[in-house]
Amino acid sequence: MAFIEKLDERLTIIDSLDLGMRGRTSTYVLQDEKIALFEPSASPSIPHILEGLKELSIPLEKIDFIIVTHIHLDHAGGAGLLLEKCPNAYLVVHPKGAKHLIDPSRLIAGAQAVYGSEFNRLFDPIIPIPENRLLIMENADTLKLSDTCTLTFYDSPGHANHHFSIHDSVSNGIFTGDAIGIFYQELLEDGLEFYLPSTSPNQFNPEAMLKSAQMIEKLAVEKIYYSHFGVSSNPNQALSALRKWLPVFLDAAERGLLLENDKENVTALAHSVQNELQKSVFKALDQQNISKTHSVYDILKLDLSVCAMGLVDYLEKRKRLKQPKA
Repeated sequence: MAFIEKLDERLTIIDSLDLGMRGRTSTYVLQDEKIALFEPSASPSIPHILEGLKELSIPLEKIDFIIVTHIHLDHAGGAGLLLEKCPNAYLVVHPKGAKHLIDPSRLIAGAQAVYGSEFNRLFDPIIPIPENRLLIMENADTLKLSDTCTLTFYDSPGHANHHFSIHDSVSNGIFTGDAIGIFYQELLEDGLEFYLPSTSPNQFNPEAMLKSAQMIEKLAVEKIYYSHFGVSSNPNQALSALRKWLPVFLDAAERGLLLENDKENVTALAHSVQNELQKSVFKALDQQNISKTHSVYDILKLDLSVCAMGLVDYLEKRKRLKQPKA
């Protein structure tokens, strides 16, 4: 049985059970005259997505578009496998991501460097996308699903250079991938609406992330469709949280680097930064009376580990840029 949340008559979340976790990654299915599926997640999630489509009585040949907000493997790793099952679908991608879906060797190598021996369990297989089944969308390009529904694609770097966000004209909502961070929906049951930035390697750029947030704010959207996880009906609060936490993350990273003596050991640096991040985030949750046994802490440890790696990478790049040339 698939885990499905029907948001309205048009839009449904299939929980892709990314990393084997409930509430980790939202695969959105938008049913209009044409059908679009957002975020196929990693290949181990594809059986769960197929089961969800079956329960929604959507034949695979009726899927018109599979859309990835960016090409990180937890969003796009399963795209090739799903595309094989959906004979009439096009894979919609940012122009800077297309070549890496045609030839995913660099994506694979990068993920293997981060996830090591866990790579196969988390992501295998990663299947190349035939070029003739790619649809590349530039900034402000549109895609009509019907006379009343237009999807508009907006370049939204900061988390990654190959990232766009997609506005839905009917709901006045926007699919943001990781552009403005993560929504920890599981904390709503405890009365806390909680968002954090996503600063994973290797293209994290805080200035670009804030510009993307400003762009989304100017659209005056009513809903934000997060890939991790679910729907926020409070865009202003979500964007305010990003602006609050981004400096905290950068400050925690600076402290972590200062505390680590072995500056050449990237793993040790990242671990030190992760510890500093956890101090800030866990303190905030404690102040909101979130139990230390809450399951969200396991998810946060994973997220902050990846965020720490991205912050270390960003600060090291920034330091190299400031160094005078010989």
